[in-house]
Amino acid sequence: MKIIIVGAPGSGKGTQAVNIVKKYNLAHISTGDIFRENIANKTPIGLEVQKIIDGGNLCPDSLTIELVRERLSRPDCANGFLLDGFPRNVEQAKALDSFASPDKLVELDIDFKKIEHRITGRRCCKNCSESFHIDNIGDIKQCPSCGGELFIRKDDTAETIKTRLDVYVRQTLPVIDYYEKQGKNVLINADQSVEKVFEDIVKALDK
Repeated sequence: MKIIIVGAPGSGKGTQAVNIVKKYNLAHISTGDIFRENIANKTPIGLEVQKIIDGGNLCPDSLTIELVRERLSRPDCANGFLLDGFPRNVEQAKALDSFASPDKLVELDIDFKKIEHRITGRRCCKNCSESFHIDNIGDIKQCPSCGGELFIRKDDTAETIKTRLDVYVRQTLPVIDYYEKQGKNVLINADQSVEKVFEDIVKALDK
């Protein structure tokens, strides 16, 4: 089984990716992990990527595609894979179709206002690193677990969330449309419990 998973920040994509990989025994492929591995191993492509990143530039499609192609050719992908963070645009999607066309694109759908509430309501503990939501603990200043100071991460502000959601819409919606035209898009209501979302994903993938 070859799957792409997409979802806006705060949709629960990371949690569901782990669940899918475990359930179907798939390789979890993240472009961020591929970049870091090649840079750490000082591969020819890794050195090129490092130079581009050091220059403050984005990695070109051609390089990203080549890294993903190589990663998907490894033995651990023989049973299938779940792609997280790729393809980021239609050109990358077309390239993927040429060497490892996916079976399904799982789209975790949730209203952006609810995402903003989910993320801006998050509080993290400076001491034990546990995170909570104000819906459950109220607007308290001390960690219910250890008594440490609670704080709002800089990525959890309304302004940052809006920017990240704008990027998601601009980059990901054309990719969703591309696979929808192929009949591969699976729309999942992500505004449910983690367990119910996963149940819906499994039902859709097992059809």
